[in-house]
Amino acid sequence: MSALRIGIDLGSTTTKAVVLDASGKIVATALERSEPRAGDQAQRMIAELVRKTGAEGAPVIATGYGRKLVPGASKVVTEITCHARGVFAQLGRAGLLIDMGGQDTKAILVDGTGRVADFAMNDKCAAGTGRFLEVILPRLQAPWDKLRGMYQSAPEAVQVSSTCTVFAESEVISLLANGQAVEGIVRGLHDALAERVVALAGRMLEMSKEVMLSGGVANNGAMVDALGARLGAPVTVVPEPSHVGAIGAALTPP
Repeated sequence: MSALRIGIDLGSTTTKAVVLDASGKIVATALERSEPRAGDQAQRMIAELVRKTGAEGAPVIATGYGRKLVPGASKVVTEITCHARGVFAQLGRAGLLIDMGGQDTKAILVDGTGRVADFAMNDKCAAGTGRFLEVILPRLQAPWDKLRGMYQSAPEAVQVSSTCTVFAESEVISLLANGQAVEGIVRGLHDALAERVVALAGRMLEMSKEVMLSGGVANNGAMVDALGARLGAPVTVVPEPSHVGAIGAALTPP
C-alpha cells in the first residue's frame, strides 16, 4: 500500500485533485474545468497523478458536488467537512473560512481542532458566487489579472443595484452606455459581492477573529480587497486556495 494519499474535489465548475505524502505535504496537484462526463474525467486525472507520483494503491477520497461519481473512491465526504479539515491543515488555527467557488459560496466556522462549528451556503443563486463575476466581467473587458489594480484605482464605486446576475449584466451594459468608468463598475461589482458574502456569514463573523478565503475567487485580488474593506480587517488567502477541499479529502482516514 502506498504511503501517499489522493484527494479529489469534483466541483460543478472545476475539478481539483492532490497527492499528499505521509506527513501531509503536497506532492502534486491538478486542476481542470469540469467536464460533462465527470466520472471519466476524475478517473483520468487520478491516473495521471498516479503516473506522475508513483501513487499506485494510494487511497482516493472524493468530495465536492460530484463526489459519488468518482470510480474506485475509497470514501466520499461532504465538501463542508473537507474544507474545514483542509484549511486547518494549511493554517493550523481556527477561523471563519469563506470558500467562493463558481456555483456556490460557503461560510464555514472552523474550531480549534479543524472541525465544523457552523456553516452556511449560498447555492441557490449565482449572485453571491464566482459565477456572478464570470458572467459580467467579460462585458467590461476586464482581465482577471488587472482587477485589483482597477479596483484600487477607481475614484468611487459605481453602484450595481440588481441582485440577479442576469439583471446585473443588463445594468452594467446600461452603465457603460451612459459613460460610467469601467474601474468604478469593477469596484461596485466587487463591493456588491462582498456585501452578499458578509450577509451569508452573518453571526459567524462575530465568533471568529480571522476570516480566511479559499476557492477560485480567492485568486482575484479585487475580491480580497473588497471583502477586507467590508469587514474592516485584512482577509487571509489560504495557500493553494483552489485545492483546500481536495487537501481535506486526502487527509480523511480511508
